Amino acid sequence: MIRPFSRVALALGPIALAGCGTQSADAPAIGNATWLAQLSDDSDGDDWPAFGRTYGEQHFSPLTKINADNVDQLGLAWYVDLPAGNPATGPIEVDGTIYLATGYSVIRAIDVETGKEKWTYDPKAPEASGIKLRQGWGSRGIAYWNHKVITATQDGRLIALDEKSGQPVWTAQTFGKDELRFISGPPRVFDGKVMIGSGGSDSGPVRGLVRTYDADTGKMLWEFYTVPGNPADGFENEAMAMAAKTWAGEWWKYGGGGSVWNAMTYDAANDQILLGTGNGAPWNHKIRSAGKGDNLFLCSIVALDAKTGAYKWHYQINPGESWDFNASMDMELADLTIEGQPRQVVMTAPKNGFYYVIDRKTGKLISAKPFVDVTWATGIDLATSRPIEAENVRYEDGPTTFRPTPLGAHSWMPMAYSPQTGLAYIPAIDLEVTFDDSGITPENFKWNPKMGLTPGVGYSIGNGGREQTGWLVAWDPVKQEARWKLPMEAHLNGGIMATGGNLIFQGRPDSGFSAYDARDGKRLWNFDAGAGVVAPPISYRHNGRQYVTVVAGIGTSAGLFGPMFTKYGIDYRHQKRRVLTFMLGGKATLPKQEPYKPVAFDDPDYKANPALAAKGEALFNGRCAVCHGTGAIGGGTAPDLRTPGAAADAQAFASVVRDGVLVPAGMPQFGEFGEEQLGALRQYIRARAAELRSGRNESAAGSTNK
Repeated sequence: MIRPFSRVALALGPIALAGCGTQSADAPAIGNATWLAQLSDDSDGDDWPAFGRTYGEQHFSPLTKINADNVDQLGLAWYVDLPAGNPATGPIEVDGTIYLATGYSVIRAIDVETGKEKWTYDPKAPEASGIKLRQGWGSRGIAYWNHKVITATQDGRLIALDEKSGQPVWTAQTFGKDELRFISGPPRVFDGKVMIGSGGSDSGPVRGLVRTYDADTGKMLWEFYTVPGNPADGFENEAMAMAAKTWAGEWWKYGGGGSVWNAMTYDAANDQILLGTGNGAPWNHKIRSAGKGDNLFLCSIVALDAKTGAYKWHYQINPGESWDFNASMDMELADLTIEGQPRQVVMTAPKNGFYYVIDRKTGKLISAKPFVDVTWATGIDLATSRPIEAENVRYEDGPTTFRPTPLGAHSWMPMAYSPQTGLAYIPAIDLEVTFDDSGITPENFKWNPKMGLTPGVGYSIGNGGREQTGWLVAWDPVKQEARWKLPMEAHLNGGIMATGGNLIFQGRPDSGFSAYDARDGKRLWNFDAGAGVVAPPISYRHNGRQYVTVVAGIGTSAGLFGPMFTKYGIDYRHQKRRVLTFMLGGKATLPKQEPYKPVAFDDPDYKANPALAAKGEALFNGRCAVCHGTGAIGGGTAPDLRTPGAAADAQAFASVVRDGVLVPAGMPQFGEFGEEQLGALRQYIRARAAELRSGRNESAAGSTNK
């Protein structure tokens, strides 16, 4: 069972139509018309210039030269090894150059045909981030507009780089230095503008916010808060005044949440922005809003006028959210025929396990059905558009257990939608959670200082006795049913790409990168990437040849699941991080890699002290596990702390944890830790290393985390 954050530690039938709208009629005619046209959902697919390829975020390439009949001839064209740092990122490609952000927004430009690096730009984000380095894992993606590559950094900078030189053209600071926000999601470009959100509402009083800038100059154009602030300060607009009526108590003191940390989609046909908003801050509705009200616009899809940022409509997925069921997973646009009528829709598979189809002109719910096993609700009432919640799901009468979990039935790894098959393809998760807020009240709740995870409720996550925890699901959004589903060995599988060649591409933690028949799910091709693959792949065409590119390596939230990944030999220092590019007839090969087995550091002076280790475990759960893994078993995002020797030496340990000597490498500084806290944390890590030396079952390590 995975218990990442203990309660003690946190006391705290119709056929889908192709395409989904084209470039808006009044879009600015700047730059090269060829690449500009690639952002349209009906583009030819020569380039992949945005995280989801086009405005509609379908993660679909219309290219057909690589197809279900010849994919068995697909081979590696070239690879590029990357340094340590987050590799779970979506690359883009424009006019024969691949651009990607690894680590903390270190941007690289690579020639498509040769794999030769053209330039690298390092914004030195860890050094600039301060305590913001304690949340997030680096960039999940970047954007492109008018010969500029646009990235966002952990510390809140939005930077446009010249595509040829990699030098900054402009930089904008998107939030204040002292705000408890950070950025890990990709910016989105549209209609000459670039938009970015931020995260942080799991660990501090954060109020959801998006800002939009001129993509050529960096001038801020408009902003939109997703939850209301202090009424005494007045409301920014009528939408915030309306939303405030759905909150209770002194919610503004908690921030409220609603972070737009990932999902943003431009609906060109209606010239509107769709925001997928996050969970409440804190999660516990009883603390955040006295247990009352729907709390708009948490866990919602919110439509804004793309030119002004003015509110248009919203649909709330989880009213009064209390489980980290955020609605920040990717949103795909499509034109579907439903009950004989053409409908412009937005589709999303958020954390809560229901697949939603919503009219994107009006925000009216069309349908919603579970795509995994869901027990927190019995369904979505189409008359009210609200979920029918299970008894005690709000843990009002003590502990409650249900599916799915705060990890989501679908995480940030994007799904894909194919206009060709009319199906959505979802990397689905099937796990179980128990919530319990016994002893936690509004009176004793306090945010953990300096961005420590603080949901306001204890929870534990496990498989609930099921071996099958991951699926690749092909979902019919019109019939709201699975066309087919494939079991996966683990629950955290990679982002998905669909292609016009009737193919689905997806990676897995077991180092497999595979192509499946989009029609029936048959695996047609598999490549051993030599590292786990969770990043979404892309496909594009250059000089008449179609390519497929993916970045291999484990990063982001996958690192929490060290106990589940031990069988794959995933380790931060040992694993490879690579850009892999494939073409028909490719003949390149990867060097042989020796299997990894964790070896505990020598610690001849170690003496067991269970009471002190328990105190250290509480600190570890709240501050360290999210990167270093449950039970200190690393899952690839950060080092497995049972193996390096820093914890064996008090001075070396203090220099890393308290003094921050490894900040440039991405290790946050915890300057507030005194000798007592350092000693407890060090004792816990030494105890875990001792257990490894004794040969205790690593997969059971989570049992110490209670």
